[in-house]
Amino acid sequence: MRLIDKPFLEIPFYGVRQITWHLRNEDHVVNEKRIRRLMGLMLIYQKPNTSKAAKGDKIYPYLLRGLRVDRPNQVCCADITYLPMRRGFLYLVAIKDWHSRKALAWRISNTLEAGFCVDALNEAMHKSGPPEIMNTDHGPQFTSFAWTDRLRGLNVRISMDGKGRFLPLS
Repeated sequence: MRLIDKPFLEIPFYGVRQITWHLRNEDHVVNEKRIRRLMGLMLIYQKPNTSKAAKGDKIYPYLLRGLRVDRPNQVCCADITYLPMRRGFLYLVAIKDWHSRKALAWRISNTLEAGFCVDALNEAMHKSGPPEIMNTDHGPQFTSFAWTDRLRGLNVRISMDGKGRFLPLS
């Protein structure tokens, strides 16, 4: 089981097929059925992909291309990080100021519902006021009505990274 645990903790989006392939490359004799059974006993599973917008949610354009960020509270960003636990994951959302890289607020949850993200957003807005632009990925928490309505209510322009785009959000 340690052979499964090591690559899974290094790359938590590995599922049964990827773990099987990884172990076979290390000359271990395994099959998918055995790996699936052992992963079930260990209560580990492939990390969910939350960077895809929920069906029907509006996708906003990327507004930061060519923008010079030269002052605090001009642009903030938000992202969710997965914290592997013995049984599943906890989810950490952080709201950061793009210029200072300071974390304005954060929340931890055991579910990926939008509510804990909106709570962190409210705390960040209370501490530093609304930014001009909020940048996120296309995750359903950030395309949800609760998140976007709160930002629109504060007159914050919403920016979203392109699909598959990597930016240092958190």
